[in-house]
Amino acid sequence: MTSYVVTGASSGIGRACVAELVRRGAHVWASVRTDADEAELVRAYGDAVTVLRMDLRDPASIAACGERVTAGGPVRGLVNNAGLARPGPLEYVPLEAFREQLDVNVTGQLAVTRAMLPALRIAETARVVTVGSIGGRIAGPMVGPYHTSKFALVGLTDSLRAELAPEGIEVVLVEPGAVATSIWPRARAAAEEVRATLPAAGLERYSAQLAAAERSAARSARTGVPPRRAAEVVVRALTARRPAPRYLVGTDARVAAVLANLPFRLRYRLTAAKR
Repeated sequence: MTSYVVTGASSGIGRACVAELVRRGAHVWASVRTDADEAELVRAYGDAVTVLRMDLRDPASIAACGERVTAGGPVRGLVNNAGLARPGPLEYVPLEAFREQLDVNVTGQLAVTRAMLPALRIAETARVVTVGSIGGRIAGPMVGPYHTSKFALVGLTDSLRAELAPEGIEVVLVEPGAVATSIWPRARAAAEEVRATLPAAGLERYSAQLAAAERSAARSARTGVPPRRAAEVVVRALTARRPAPRYLVGTDARVAAVLANLPFRLRYRLTAAKR
């Protein structure tokens, strides 16, 4: 049976990837962080899924999962999906929160890939599919830590693609726009927490931008594509005979990709915060 690894499998795109791969008859190593998420995956998929307990902030847990997967035999593909989003004005975002954003969304992706490479190398053919974001091509206000991590993920993915090409391990970046997942309610709650911690001067400068970001998050939660649609693209990248280096997901992602190619002055005028 063909095996795949999917990180961040408790909800959203990761959970939808698990469902689509199992539907196609594959075995999935699915990473989660809590007892409740592990029990839910076992209940839903039984032996078709082997649950990994992994935290991208914990190198020991990543290494242990890599050893366990490699001991289980070849893996056809890795889906780097786990991540988080930290909102707030860059002037006031705590540096420890900024570092955590990069640690999870960038360093964590590399650590997982390195841990799974031995299992990928013993497969006849192998893929690494990383779930990035259209926010790695075009950036706006109040989500600076997230955009920074997604721009960095583009460079990480491109370098991995170049370095692993001689071994035939193909590396693909999937760039969704808004996807209707729990990330948006969490982002709204986090924005409210940020507002509560801002000093008076910070509130005066940035409260309107935070409110606009919250409205955008609410709109994305309503209008984003379903996780299943993003998962179908991820699975296509895993299984296509000749996958594209990058895949966009959603109309908004395609529009943003066009905006990202505009002259810099025009692009920055369009993305700048308004008073």
